[in-house]
Amino acid sequence: MKLATYTADGQTRTGIVAGDRIIDTGVAGTMIDLIRNWDALKSVLEAKAVAGGGVPLSAVKLEAPIQRPGKIFAIGLNYADHVAESNMAAPERQVWFTKAQTSVNAPYDPITIATGTTANDYEVELVAVIGAGGKHIAAADAAAAVFGYCVGNDVTERMWQHGSPQWSLGKSFDTHAPMGPWIVTADELGDPHKLGIRCFVNGEKRQDSNTSHLVFNVWQQIEHLSTGMTLEPGDVLFTGTPSGVGAAMDPRRFLQAGDVVRCEIDGLGHIEGSMVAEH
Repeated sequence: MKLATYTADGQTRTGIVAGDRIIDTGVAGTMIDLIRNWDALKSVLEAKAVAGGGVPLSAVKLEAPIQRPGKIFAIGLNYADHVAESNMAAPERQVWFTKAQTSVNAPYDPITIATGTTANDYEVELVAVIGAGGKHIAAADAAAAVFGYCVGNDVTERMWQHGSPQWSLGKSFDTHAPMGPWIVTADELGDPHKLGIRCFVNGEKRQDSNTSHLVFNVWQQIEHLSTGMTLEPGDVLFTGTPSGVGAAMDPRRFLQAGDVVRCEIDGLGHIEGSMVAEH
């Protein structure tokens, strides 16, 4: 099932995406509330999807599926080709950082270039959305902790990222975590480790890989994070980006106002945002 957060007639709610239409779930609250109550709601929503109806997707505004995640974690240096282009050693342990809640952005909204910054970069990523969650989750059990997946762009301001030993500031600018366009539930997607993943800037393919090349797969990531913290419904994990980022090019090619960045992953759809200067 594909589940989205959308706005229509001034109200934001959750919906089921069926083809080119969206059907109101009728569930009160946010996507996180829906995820928390998924076991009770699943059969009801499946019946709604079969019944059809709804309104055209073109008549609504798609929002980030999780508008206010409790936690946003992202892993760095998690594709071997990206490690190589970054001129860094392959990590022996997982390298994690956080992105602020205020960096969340809708899948097709503009992405802001903050005043005074010149090194904005793109990073297409598979995003895992936590469902049941928990603590001390073994890798063998991690699939059951995931609600679903979507496309993300870990937009990064490189000067701020590397201006501190902690990457979170350079990763947390407003609008720098666009995601969506919807969540594909884990049971519909199947294995998340065999998906083509690509990023285009102004139609030029910059990144092109497959999630089979993750250094630490999604299950290992969940095992690692849940060692120290409880993963909760609606928490969001950016699982790493492949090679082809602008910072690794010679000469480096950072994003400019007017550039259009499209990120796509097989089975999940695409997100696309225009870069705009902050006013």
